[in-house]
Amino acid sequence: MTDTSRNQKPLNETPEEIEYELRGQIGSIWSGGRLFIGMYTFLLASLAFSYFYLRAANNGLLWRPHNITAPTAYGWTIWGLSLVAAVLVFFGQRRLRSGNVLDWQVAGWVGVACGLVALAAQIWEFTAVPFYPGSSGYASTFIGWSVINIGTLAGATYWLETTLARSHRMRRESSEASPELSSAATSRLFRANVASMTYFWGFVAVSGAIFLAMFYLL
Repeated sequence: MTDTSRNQKPLNETPEEIEYELRGQIGSIWSGGRLFIGMYTFLLASLAFSYFYLRAANNGLLWRPHNITAPTAYGWTIWGLSLVAAVLVFFGQRRLRSGNVLDWQVAGWVGVACGLVALAAQIWEFTAVPFYPGSSGYASTFIGWSVINIGTLAGATYWLETTLARSHRMRRESSEASPELSSAATSRLFRANVASMTYFWGFVAVSGAIFLAMFYLL
């Protein structure tokens, strides 16, 4: 039995098997990104339920005493920056698909800057709110959403930054002019990751618009 194991030849995968495994990895990135958006939607939906439940109940007229609201200028600034970042990411992906990697990288780094400024504004807004976290139902749900939004902006910006960093690393390690566009396995997985990241930024912009209306306009 020992001789058999020593003389055993290594198994070589066929090109068809390698392609099948690669498509499986690409499919897992595609499905995982969208499942993550779905799970995140449930998190935001629980916050939205709390918001509308407390607003409808208005026990002791403590939902929103004296019609207090968070600083509207901060709300528009934060959402506007996240929207600009999302538009840039979608534009960059479109340019990447057309073969222009430089445009995608420039749009991506500007998007990273917008995401960081939006994140800083969301954190700094805590110093400007005219209420304490537990002073009312509105205050409690707003603080909860702000904390979630900090995590959302930080995660989305980090995802974008690491994707751009991976692009630069691929260029350093490859002799090709545009390794992001090649048919190699790493390039195809990279493009699948870019697509998932782009969809998540779209989700950030859409969900941000909904909560902007809830906390700043209604």
